[in-house]
Amino acid sequence: MERTAALPRPELLQVADTVAREKNIDRDEVLEAMEQAIQKAGRSKYGHEHDIRAHIDRKTGEIHLMRYLEVVEEIENEATQMTLGAARRRKADAELGEFIIDPLPPIDFGRIGAQTAKQVIVQKVRDAERKRQYEEFKNRASEIVNGLVKRVEFGNVVVDLGRAEALLRRDELIPRELFRTGDRVRAYIADVREEQRGPQIFLSRTHPQFMAKLFAQEVPEIYDGIIEIKSVARDPGSRAKIAVISRDSSIDPVGACVGMRGSRVQAVVAELQGEKIDIIQWSADPATFIVNALAPAEVAKVVLDEEANRIEVVVPDDQLSLAIGRRGQNVRLASQLTGWDIDIQTEAEESERRIEEFKNRSRMFIDALDVDDVIAHLLITEGFSSLEEVAFVAVEDLADIEGFDESVAEELQQRARVFLEEQDKRNTERRRELGVADDLAAIEALNSGALVKLGEQGVKTLDDLADLAGDELIEILGKDSLSLDQANEVIMAARAHWFEGEGDEA
Repeated sequence: MERTAALPRPELLQVADTVAREKNIDRDEVLEAMEQAIQKAGRSKYGHEHDIRAHIDRKTGEIHLMRYLEVVEEIENEATQMTLGAARRRKADAELGEFIIDPLPPIDFGRIGAQTAKQVIVQKVRDAERKRQYEEFKNRASEIVNGLVKRVEFGNVVVDLGRAEALLRRDELIPRELFRTGDRVRAYIADVREEQRGPQIFLSRTHPQFMAKLFAQEVPEIYDGIIEIKSVARDPGSRAKIAVISRDSSIDPVGACVGMRGSRVQAVVAELQGEKIDIIQWSADPATFIVNALAPAEVAKVVLDEEANRIEVVVPDDQLSLAIGRRGQNVRLASQLTGWDIDIQTEAEESERRIEEFKNRSRMFIDALDVDDVIAHLLITEGFSSLEEVAFVAVEDLADIEGFDESVAEELQQRARVFLEEQDKRNTERRRELGVADDLAAIEALNSGALVKLGEQGVKTLDDLADLAGDELIEILGKDSLSLDQANEVIMAARAHWFEGEGDEA
């Protein structure tokens, strides 16, 4: 490559070394920024239409300025291209696609040129610094960092992490927490994003994992993996629950997290501005785990509904306010911690509800089967809750009820089936009156009663049903009719006709 004779400029290399060291970026990136600045100045002098490039020798600091001309068959831009014939007059073995390089004399920077070059270098160095920051912090999300408060803007705290700045937004601060410039702050890296204005590091002191990481710092057994934090729920600045389990049966996970005289947990509480922390033994059994999570309230009984991911919890009357907590805080945190919807009732409320259910079921059996209350009560006591169960259960199961024999069982089944058939006929007639389409009625999961309810709510075609969400369908049919997964399956079955032609087209 032909170049101008240029004087060594070791001071350029010294400046590049100093900037690279101060900004903690690569020396080559600084030199590339300088080359771009010289290149820009060259184009300003010789014309922006020219392809002018600069090169700084990495050993001597010499500056070379050159004009590049591409060898082409037909010229479209005279400033940057030349024909093969013209190129071979200057270089005998020139080929299409290569560049003919003309050396240019060094530039004597004027005041404006020097200012422009400085701006380019500053901008490029800043870009390189931002890139370095992003590369350093992109894999550090979910770590705890320490920094100094640099400034506070409208409640948002800008934190100096030493080699980068991070933002601790006002809504990520613990309530009533106040920081001033120069204060030390510890926070959790919630997210690192590369944006147009550079990498943005977002911190949080309210994130549940902030508390988990603090415990890992205070409790060696967590750091070593002997104790595992299974889940965390927080109401920042007020109260929190953390579920732990030990992989070593000889170590009590709750005791290890509390520490001698509460020393370990108190260190975390102090960092979280006095947030009360309940440390709970995790259990694979949902009922046991939920009972633990509702501590300090005592639980008398639980009833799980695994399909709906819901649990009914019965507590003594005097424990209700403790179980629910102030403004529902205790039950809300327990629900977040366990991942279950928790419905709390007192023993009196539960007893009242069960009496009401017993009465309603008794009335249903008495009216539908034309039996007395004794038989109805026997059916309920044995666990029968619907006419379908009576109609289609094995005859032996009915005959085994005390006081029943096979003939009584068969008679009850016959009456239940007749009633259901008549009810189905009435519902089918009503469904047709309402204008509910036959293709909607063909969905297996929807019985005639469900179709009537849908028709009464204006859901009469597959498209009407397909436009619903799962929770909307449950609201129409009744909360005990379908689980959310079943409701979603019904809706997807209704949407199937939308996609029927797609496979053929593909």
